[in-house]
Amino acid sequence: MSSHFQFVDDHCDTFPVKWLCQILEVSRSGFYRWRASAPARAARAHSDQELAARIRAIHADSDGTYGAPRVTAELRDAGIEVNHKRVERVMREHGIVGVHLRKPVRTTIPAPDAAAVPDLIRRDFTASAPNTKYVGDVTYLPVGDGEFLYLATVMDLGSRRLAGWSIADHMRTELVTDALRAAAAVRGATGLDGSIFHSDNGSQYASAEFADLCRELGVTRSRGAVGTSADNAAAESLNATLKRETLQGRKRWNSAGEARAAVFRWITRYNTRRRHSSLGQICPVEFERRSATLATAA
Repeated sequence: MSSHFQFVDDHCDTFPVKWLCQILEVSRSGFYRWRASAPARAARAHSDQELAARIRAIHADSDGTYGAPRVTAELRDAGIEVNHKRVERVMREHGIVGVHLRKPVRTTIPAPDAAAVPDLIRRDFTASAPNTKYVGDVTYLPVGDGEFLYLATVMDLGSRRLAGWSIADHMRTELVTDALRAAAAVRGATGLDGSIFHSDNGSQYASAEFADLCRELGVTRSRGAVGTSADNAAAESLNATLKRETLQGRKRWNSAGEARAAVFRWITRYNTRRRHSSLGQICPVEFERRSATLATAA
């Protein structure tokens, strides 16, 4: 309809408005209302352009990963009161798209002789407080000409913080023990004592060496069922997000050094800046800081 009104407006100096409206089967009153609202439409268009510029800056700062919810949170933090539906519309109209996840590739190698370990998580990937429940997984990082690095992660289910991680060119048990030791170091004097660590049934997590480390750190082990990825979905989702957002559609990194740098940068941003809807749109480190403040106040 607006295109018809625009046609009438473009030709009203040459032909009568009444005749043009009759030809196009639109009402004259509707046309005059549309023309009277032109300044308001122009103001909205200008405002949308300014908003799009801000959105592009936020989107670029997130390496093209943020979608409308996180962009909206960034804008509101900057003092811009904006409805998330408007952000979605402006992003759509300007072709600004966040990264979407694809199904992750699994790297689990089950250990057939592994001692039975109960599933203490049972697909409840939440925790009442930080440093109580963790999940971990191993994923591959494609580099060079058909080569791989491997990444082990340890994520806190209470704060979504990636508390520990390790990268190596192998999948030996030390890959996952290094990641768990790193998480214990991040937690300082308290370490991981009393917490639960949940994983799949990969041979690294089922090894005697990993069991010994968990006992040393005071960690209770938990494992999902063999061949059931849903039992460790939170950890697999984290690793899939990391790879998707760092590779950005590429099939591999050019070198191991490039891959390590990209992962380090992503993890730093994830922990200190990336907003999580489950945390009220704040980052993991800020959530932990506020949790500690609340605990002290109580």
